[in-house]
Amino acid sequence: MSDMGDGDLYDPDDLSDEELTGTASRSASESAAAADAAAASSSEGDDTPSRQSEFDDLDTLSALDFDTPDVAGSEAAAEVDVPTLVAERDEFKSIAQRVQAEFENFRKQANIRAQADAERATGRLAEAFLPVLDAAEAAFLRHPDEVGPLLNQMLTELKKQGLETLDLDGQPFDPEVAEAVAHEPIDGGEPVVAEVLRSGYQWKGKTLRAAMVKTTD
Repeated sequence: MSDMGDGDLYDPDDLSDEELTGTASRSASESAAAADAAAASSSEGDDTPSRQSEFDDLDTLSALDFDTPDVAGSEAAAEVDVPTLVAERDEFKSIAQRVQAEFENFRKQANIRAQADAERATGRLAEAFLPVLDAAEAAFLRHPDEVGPLLNQMLTELKKQGLETLDLDGQPFDPEVAEAVAHEPIDGGEPVVAEVLRSGYQWKGKTLRAAMVKTTD
């Protein structure tokens, strides 16, 4: 390569191969050094916020109040008062039994009242039928052969339903089932039924109508 001044330009064709290779190597080295410096500078700049974030996280953790769990309190809460629970169970059981007994009594009383109401209703029907029986008995006294079978059948069917004719002839007088409308004194003893003037009836064991009788003593 020919000597050149500081301000002289040179022609690349005038350079030798060794000079071209050295120049290229120096340019590559300088470029690599510049890139490393830029990367180092960038790394230092990016690392600053990361470190600041770590410091902030440490401050936050130190500010938190990590309380130690109250193990003793948890165990105390987990304890069960068995006698109290047993007492409460027995109390609830007693209440349930009492309510059940009251309900059973109510149901029985309701059934009894319903049955009594039905008996009273049918009793009123039977009582309303008594004039028919009185007429049939009167007809029987005049025409026993014709009326007798019909009267007996009526009394038989009514007896199945609970109506019974009081048989008082010759029995001691009982004001609960008989009404004395005539009296014939004889010996002065206890009065007895001498004659039944109108039949009396019972409905399901209770006096539906007292008999009209003549008594003697």
